Amino acid sequence: MKKLLAILYALAAYVLFLAAFLYAIGFVADFLVPKTIDSGTPEDPTISVLINLGLMSLFAIQHSLMARPGFKRWWTRIIPKPIERSTYVLLSSLVLFLLYWQWRPMPAVIWEVDNGNAVMLLQLLAALGWIIVLLSTFMISHFHLFGLKQVYDFVKQIEPRPLEFKLTLFYRFVRHPIMLGFLIAFWATPVMTVGHLLFAITTSAYILVAIAFLEERDLVAFYGERYREYQKNVPMLIPFTKKQKGKRTPQIPDTA
Repeated sequence: MKKLLAILYALAAYVLFLAAFLYAIGFVADFLVPKTIDSGTPEDPTISVLINLGLMSLFAIQHSLMARPGFKRWWTRIIPKPIERSTYVLLSSLVLFLLYWQWRPMPAVIWEVDNGNAVMLLQLLAALGWIIVLLSTFMISHFHLFGLKQVYDFVKQIEPRPLEFKLTLFYRFVRHPIMLGFLIAFWATPVMTVGHLLFAITTSAYILVAIAFLEERDLVAFYGERYREYQKNVPMLIPFTKKQKGKRTPQIPDTA
């Protein structure tokens, strides 16, 4: 019964993640979904800024705090270890849906691209960003990243093993392709509104701070000299800004 419940729980968390991820594409790009970054009735700008910053801060705190090794050690005294990652995914997805629901639109246009070819190019670039995000999860371990592998190991009574270092496509060129994909997707837009700009600036700042001061420290603590060598040879986010000396790069999860 415990195994069945763990499977159902992990699957439910994964389905919710997929829904949150797909909704994010429409939310940021302002199309298809019922509530987007620019849809709705504008309210008082000061209140809108405070609410939107609060929503993004809530996601940043939850997303980063629960990914830290120290929190995981404490958390798994309460939550069974096989479903710890699924719980993280579930709560992250719920916070995202809260953000979508309560986001206050700020639709004043800062800049707008009128040229049809340029509009198409920006839309394709944004789509490329989302594709990079998704593909990068498979280049590390998609099902481990979203909690299904842990439950599978529990059900099959397989001893969990940490992800191994290995050379994996995008990770040869940047250490954090998932975050690079998000940055591209958030900034590549033909219409930049005040709300979209607030979202893009805040999420970009969070990504940079989380990588530099949280995730990279955890990865150095876990992988040691192997990760330090990786840092020397491979740039953090911008490809081809470092001369790559080594032939091996680590397969590592994004944990910010």
